[in-house]
Amino acid sequence: MPHTMSRMGDVLAGFHAAWEFESDSVLIRYERGMRTPKLFQALGERRVPFEAIEGVTLTPGRRGTVVLRAEPRPGADPLMEAAAGQLKESCDPYRLVLPAERETLAEYYADELRARLTESGPAERHLVAAPGTPRQFKAYDGKASFDGTSVSFRWFWTGASSAKWKAGDQRFPVGELSGVEWRSPEVFEGHLRLLHRDAAAPPAQPDQDPAAVVFGLGYGPVHESLPFAAAVLAAVRTSEPVPAVVAAPRRDPADIADRIRHLGELHQAGLVTDEEFSVKKAELLAEL
Repeated sequence: MPHTMSRMGDVLAGFHAAWEFESDSVLIRYERGMRTPKLFQALGERRVPFEAIEGVTLTPGRRGTVVLRAEPRPGADPLMEAAAGQLKESCDPYRLVLPAERETLAEYYADELRARLTESGPAERHLVAAPGTPRQFKAYDGKASFDGTSVSFRWFWTGASSAKWKAGDQRFPVGELSGVEWRSPEVFEGHLRLLHRDAAAPPAQPDQDPAAVVFGLGYGPVHESLPFAAAVLAAVRTSEPVPAVVAAPRRDPADIADRIRHLGELHQAGLVTDEEFSVKKAELLAEL
């Protein structure tokens, strides 16, 4: 006799989140309290189809708790694909922590959920919705923006390398991209790098790569940069290649003046040659 949830809409509430069991999915609602991880607050809620889950575990937790975890299939969730195993356990959106006295109830729901799972192995497409757009965040060396169709990097003169200033602000239609590389801001050399379809090898250091922004203390926090990376990755997966040449938008004259001024400082410091200064200045003036 097949297992069935006692009724659709059953809710299992834990610390920082509650799982609502529906006919074909689990709706995870995250709390917004001060102690709730910021990533959970940023996500708000997520609907996870049963076909996106390949297993369920229930294990002892810390300090009198048990942990119910749904194991997503590889490639089913753009957020987890972008995270690539770098999330701290406390920020895992598929973990539900409950008081130990609710272990029997948690085991019941774990069994019910296992009985509904029919898929396993890598998913051919994303099955969990990506974070919505538009999205943006501040990195150490620039501001990253994504409108759903293209990613833009606008460099900060206080943080961007001379290589990025020479290249100028960047815009990447998702059709030109093959993926996203996210390295957590909580580790050394955290960054977000866009990968091109042409598979050309990028510069080894992200601070020298115009297709990357680098993080730092207080810049590109997980709850901002990871949903951004996931949204871009999801768009890339469903996009078609487009011509690489895209007309640059018109810039604010005051912004152009600031950039020319900074370019002059780089020139005087010997970081930009006479020829590079002339060419880049002409490019900036052409954007007016």
